[in-house]
Amino acid sequence: MIDPAIKDFLTDRKEQWLKSRVKGNTPEGKKVELHQEANENFSLANWLPDAARRAGQLSMVTHPAKFSHPNAKATALIAEAAARKDGLLRSGNVKVELDVLGNAAALDVHKFLSLVLQDDLTVLQHLEQKTETIKQQFTLPTASYDEILSGLLAIKQGNEKPKTHGGIKQVYFPVSDNNYHLLSILTPSGILYELKQRINQMRFSDEAKASREARRENKAGQDYSEVFDLTLIGFGGAKPLNISVLNYQNGGVAFLLNAAPPVLSGRRLNPPRKDFFDFSYTRPESHRELFEGFHKTLSLAINNKGIRNRIKSLAKAIFFELIDRSWQLRYLEPGWSDSDRYRTLAKYQKLWLDSQYHQAEEKDEQWLDQLEEAMVRWFINAYDKLIGKQQSLSLSDYEFIELKKWLQGCGEGLK
Repeated sequence: MIDPAIKDFLTDRKEQWLKSRVKGNTPEGKKVELHQEANENFSLANWLPDAARRAGQLSMVTHPAKFSHPNAKATALIAEAAARKDGLLRSGNVKVELDVLGNAAALDVHKFLSLVLQDDLTVLQHLEQKTETIKQQFTLPTASYDEILSGLLAIKQGNEKPKTHGGIKQVYFPVSDNNYHLLSILTPSGILYELKQRINQMRFSDEAKASREARRENKAGQDYSEVFDLTLIGFGGAKPLNISVLNYQNGGVAFLLNAAPPVLSGRRLNPPRKDFFDFSYTRPESHRELFEGFHKTLSLAINNKGIRNRIKSLAKAIFFELIDRSWQLRYLEPGWSDSDRYRTLAKYQKLWLDSQYHQAEEKDEQWLDQLEEAMVRWFINAYDKLIGKQQSLSLSDYEFIELKKWLQGCGEGLK
């Protein structure tokens, strides 16, 4: 019995074939003749042997050479790399489908091999595993099973001897003194395709659109991610299918991520001489976006768990950034606060910022309470300064206590 997926595929192919030939003014006799021809051509017994003969016109690959040059003719490579936890974006670490290139007129064979049957295996997987299921369905009076098997599997058989092409980008890679390997640089089209799908899902999914709309209207919504400085690169021009099937499915366009190194400005870290929480040192402007988000969420006329959690997470994010700033000082050479330059720095701040006091007996609960209150006062003052006295909401003793609780929930980083 033919699997329903195969039956539907052949029926769809037959209907497409008839649609292109049977018109409204086609005589009835001709219509009958065309329907008979379609039934014969797209019966499994006739279509499958023809597909097996045409499968060799296609090649399944992981790194098509045509991405480098549309006229490049090189070995159809299928790279089989093992997955490793090495933190690299490479073949083997990303699960992607194989690409296909070759005669566009034979792409229906690839679509047929990609059909998922009732047992969740594709036709190609059945053939590679030589299952009894596929053997029973592909045992036909018009061709032997072995002929069909070898013909269809030709789609994954490249040339025996690997060869490159002058249109492929190449680089000399040093391996020892005065010895080099000439490497041909190929494009992992499956990774390009997967990258675009993930970025499109990140940017254009219904959830992302709803979250952006909520943010524009100052409403509570889910967080969303964004990728900046994307660049588009096209392959194949008006005929992306000439490059590969995945390139065609990508619309002939792939994303390039910004790989430029960051621009760093040299600076010297000077510990505060009087007060860590002096605005000239902690720069509340660097937290402007978080404070503005905190203010907008706090201003919403909504009081539910989601809003309260959002307010709490924004406040803790500001505290964490301030704590990160303190750790830059705690990595300095122990004992820096003993200098006369820092004699006016408060004792509780020396205990906090100078690593020589990491295990000091003076670091009792009173010291920590003093530090937490100073940090919360900085938060309130910075909020008023950035939002403005006229627009900022008055933070009462209740908010002071809540902010202190949230700060205490920042973990051991404060101590």
